[in-house]
Amino acid sequence: MIKGIIFDLDGVILSTDDFHYKAWKALADRLGVPFDREKNNRLRGVSRMASLEIVLEGYDFSEEDKKRFAEEKNEAYRESLKGLTPKDVTEEVRNTLEALHQKGFKIAIGSSSKNTKLILTQVGLLNAFDAIADGTDITHSKPNPEVFLVASKRICLDPSECIVVEDAFAGIDAAIAGGFLPVAIGDARNHKGAAHRIDSLGQLLSLPEIR
Repeated sequence: MIKGIIFDLDGVILSTDDFHYKAWKALADRLGVPFDREKNNRLRGVSRMASLEIVLEGYDFSEEDKKRFAEEKNEAYRESLKGLTPKDVTEEVRNTLEALHQKGFKIAIGSSSKNTKLILTQVGLLNAFDAIADGTDITHSKPNPEVFLVASKRICLDPSECIVVEDAFAGIDAAIAGGFLPVAIGDARNHKGAAHRIDSLGQLLSLPEIR
């Protein structure tokens, strides 16, 4: 029986994809490394350092340089987040979260981003979830299920009692690996392993496990 729902943040609750792309693009351009939207799509659901390895494919830099590049990208990204406001979260998302709470479900965030709490604070959702697990809590990023396992533990539920809502292939893989029920939104709808596919967050309320 499903008792909890764990949400990825970016691309599910709101989107900061363009902020990420512009920050990575600025770094890549400075380094003379080719980077486009297609390569950017490969970074979804992946940790910062793992993303950097993808950005720098075919180029050799020292570990010290890589750490500096990752921090440079993160500073540019964090600066762009200052422009986020509660208006960046749709009414459909807010209403869905409230409806799930009213139905008695525990809800949590499971995101690889170390900026999760900053983003939630900016958009006024920091206190909307029963638990938050993010990049500061884990050693392994998706497709490792660690962040979802941390989230489920914090809402005191077994993975088999939780839905994971994800927009990235790596996130669906992580949900499957952890024993969660994977629900795909966005690009992840093309993942063959998804138990359900939804076009918008409000459609969660129509799933048989939640109705």
